[in-house]
Amino acid sequence: MEYSAEKLHEEKVFKDPVHRYVHVRDRAVWDLIGTKEFQRLRRIKQLGTTYLTFHGAEHSRFNHSLGVYEIVRRIVDNVFAGRPEWNEEERLLSLCAALLHDLGHGPFSHSFEKVFDLDHENFTRMIILGDTEVNEVLSRVSFDFPKKVAEVIAKTYENKLVVSLISSQIDADRMDYLQRDAYFTGVSYGHFDMERILRVMRPTEDQVVFKHSGMHAVEDYIMSRYQMYWQVYFHPVTRSSEVILTKILHRAKYLYEHKYSFKHKPLHFYSLFEDNVTVEDYLKLDEAVVLYYFQIWQEEEDVILKDLCCRFLNRNLFKYVEFDPAKEYKKLTRLSVLFEKAGIDPEYYLVVDSSSDLPYDFYRPGEEEERLPIHLMAKNGELRELSRESDIVDAISGKRRTDHKLYFPADLIEKGRGNSAIKEISELLEL
Repeated sequence: MEYSAEKLHEEKVFKDPVHRYVHVRDRAVWDLIGTKEFQRLRRIKQLGTTYLTFHGAEHSRFNHSLGVYEIVRRIVDNVFAGRPEWNEEERLLSLCAALLHDLGHGPFSHSFEKVFDLDHENFTRMIILGDTEVNEVLSRVSFDFPKKVAEVIAKTYENKLVVSLISSQIDADRMDYLQRDAYFTGVSYGHFDMERILRVMRPTEDQVVFKHSGMHAVEDYIMSRYQMYWQVYFHPVTRSSEVILTKILHRAKYLYEHKYSFKHKPLHFYSLFEDNVTVEDYLKLDEAVVLYYFQIWQEEEDVILKDLCCRFLNRNLFKYVEFDPAKEYKKLTRLSVLFEKAGIDPEYYLVVDSSSDLPYDFYRPGEEEERLPIHLMAKNGELRELSRESDIVDAISGKRRTDHKLYFPADLIEKGRGNSAIKEISELLEL
């Protein structure tokens, strides 16, 4: 029997709080889960610093990746199987791409990427194509199988239907993380009727579409996503912790570049500071490693690094006020001058943070490529774009919502009462 078709002697299951069970029958999938690169995802939180806002948000990229795999497995085994538009030979490819789609995430994911100018999707492909256990397993299927999996994740694979399963405006990735993140944060916003969505899902030549009768379930999904972004993902307290995390990493890099003598050498960060990260270096990084450094940096001589690490680990976060950069830039400039006068470095302690989301969009040529529209299929087979049929979705289509906050250490300002600069700072921030 070919490895690509090999099944386990008996089905393996993972108990899952969202999908009840994750089912594995394919030898290749089981072997991928056992690789050290995939097991590393247990040590990367799905929601980064959100656990400092919602204390239940301790779930990992490992949890989520299994969930995405399970949704795709249900689609290809229960929904698409036997349909002429679906090529059964691409079943295992779809399952492996779903399982591995987040393989390249680093510690604290997006915050980490911004500081060091990294791209987790690039690292995902490099791990899949490199000298890794994952590559070894995939290569047993066929010599070009790792390349195909990498192409699906890069959205360049020739069969766009396979790509759309894990990368579209309604895909297995989003369907899992909305439900999983809602479950672990304890909020009610992210719930929608996934079973109904799967029942009305249909394959076409180049994308997944939905029966018109399932429109309301799709509307519910879009609104769940909208609510989750503003109530959970962009929560201002989480953003405060991300601001501090980002500033710790910036400070450590700055000190390294200026030949500061660390008490404990940040060996794991050297390749990041020097902008020459290899896959081997990258795979050694997880959140336990980063938090270890934050722990020991609390004892550094550098006052800023020490203070920021103490704040992050002890959840002494920055406060915030609403802020409009377009209208209040003069205020920001004045605040920067006053912070300097008060002995508080504005580079690290006065931060504008912006969050922006586009909940749904129809296709706009030349703009974001991934925003292919969601299509509904009428009884006669005609495809109609979702926002043309749904008043609810039409109301939010193409509308980008942006929110700006100004973050600062209220405790340092409080301590400096009596200082004339601090007095003006307090007035400007309306403290």
